[in-house]
Amino acid sequence: MKRLANWLSVGLLAALVGISGPSVSGSIAALAQTRSAWDTYKLRLAILARQQGVRPETVAANVPGMSINQSAIRMEATEPGAATTSTGQVFAISPYLRRHVTASMISRGRANYYDHYNALRSLEQRTGVDSAVLMAIWGHETSYGEVTGNYDLLEALASLGYYGRRREFFESEFIAALKLIDQGVPRWRLKGSWAGATGYPQFMPSVALRLRADGDGDGYANIWNDELDGLASIAMYLRDAGWKANVAWGVPVRVPATLNRQAIVSRVIAQRCPQVFRRHSRWLTMREWRSLGMVPLGRSLPDTELAFLLEPDGPGSTAYLLTANYRAILDYNCSNFYAMSVGVLADAIARR
Repeated sequence: MKRLANWLSVGLLAALVGISGPSVSGSIAALAQTRSAWDTYKLRLAILARQQGVRPETVAANVPGMSINQSAIRMEATEPGAATTSTGQVFAISPYLRRHVTASMISRGRANYYDHYNALRSLEQRTGVDSAVLMAIWGHETSYGEVTGNYDLLEALASLGYYGRRREFFESEFIAALKLIDQGVPRWRLKGSWAGATGYPQFMPSVALRLRADGDGDGYANIWNDELDGLASIAMYLRDAGWKANVAWGVPVRVPATLNRQAIVSRVIAQRCPQVFRRHSRWLTMREWRSLGMVPLGRSLPDTELAFLLEPDGPGSTAYLLTANYRAILDYNCSNFYAMSVGVLADAIARR
């Protein structure tokens, strides 16, 4: 890649990027004449963007002047893996729930829930997605819109691609962010987390392109400043991930001492997040779970509903039978800690 700036003439680069005009060619010319690895990498991004259909004006206006974001690179370099000890033992979930399903999160979630009650009920009727779950995800992702991130998305994503640990992923998200600009989203609005998540739903740019939704009927899906658009977009994501209407995400259960756990081990090896799914039993109907002595605590599920068992803190602690809707929450963030805390928070918000 370092050789690219040495042999690409300004004219050839302009042809590859597909742009013309004095201001456009001038910005690319200045970029082509540099020799730093970062500027050379920006040439790569410019070419990739044009190859994937980004408008030349968008490339010229946004790519050459980007600065490297060392903070995003540091965050990526130190990002922790799954919540395990060095020996592979999974941490207990109870302390996590105490930190993330707090009295403040519940009370603020209820206040927002009732402020938007009519709109949320309408959204639930249209999409089938539990409105309390929408509120819980919004709370977890941005503390109900208070913390959405202030990283410049283009610079953060480009820097993470340059760092290279997940280059293909971050380059594709960088190009998706440019396509959002092509659709009319101003560059200044594209702020978010160090890893590129943006707006109230904390969507990656590719997801924003595909699933952002208009929740208030004004004809524009503004996930950055419109709470109802953000909530509608979360609903669209969960529906796209397989959410089933009128089905709980899961129910707490009491596990009998006689349960043969080896008999319910899942033999399926998940392609995505295998460590997360390894903790799930195989699927059984609720009728089958009851025949094994499982006792729901509080609400229950229909006899024919499929569910799997998760004992987040091991035998002897509260366990859960979880449905396809729990898996839809996992699709949003592939962590049992996250999905469980969303479900518990949603139940607390909806509880009168």
